[in-house]
Amino acid sequence: MHQQNVRFVAMQDPYFFGYGSLVNRATHDYSAAHPARVKGWRRVWRHTDLRPIAFLTAEPDSEAEIDGLIASVPGGDWAVLDERETGYDRVGIDTVTHALERPVDVAMYHIPEGKHARPDRDHPLLLSYVDVVFQGYLNEYGEAGLAHFVETTGGWKAPLLDDRDAPRYPRHQPLTRREREIFDDILADLPLTRIRDR
Repeated sequence: MHQQNVRFVAMQDPYFFGYGSLVNRATHDYSAAHPARVKGWRRVWRHTDLRPIAFLTAEPDSEAEIDGLIASVPGGDWAVLDERETGYDRVGIDTVTHALERPVDVAMYHIPEGKHARPDRDHPLLLSYVDVVFQGYLNEYGEAGLAHFVETTGGWKAPLLDDRDAPRYPRHQPLTRREREIFDDILADLPLTRIRDR
């Protein structure tokens, strides 16, 4: 009787690529995270009718690259992330550069063309959300990386709702004095129109 050698290949967890608030590790529990870069996409501020504020999405751009964070999704259980990213489509991407020594399956959330619009006074950028994104990039990539994030993101000509004293963003984070100074210096140079919380 001949025995066959059967090779069992363990399924590997898929990964997400975050390019906005997901870069801030304090906003999620996905600990197996690593800096990464994606080619062929650019970040832009947009809004949909599903949310009262503008948020970041990614749109195809063959000339662009964006830095972010990849993290494994244990067991491929996307339910929590799908709920967090309501309004986005989850799509597979294969142009990811990272430091892992093996290939991994990576997905990213974005809003398809035709389902989003530019920010406006009824759908402004939220300062507490911007702070979270800035903090994530500062922690992962330093001040130069944060500056690169700002330079490679479109849609800054928009209203900015200043809610820092009473944050509306559910995953807002405390800021150090130094972080506030850095972020405020950056914001002062952007074509944003500050509006006060109603």
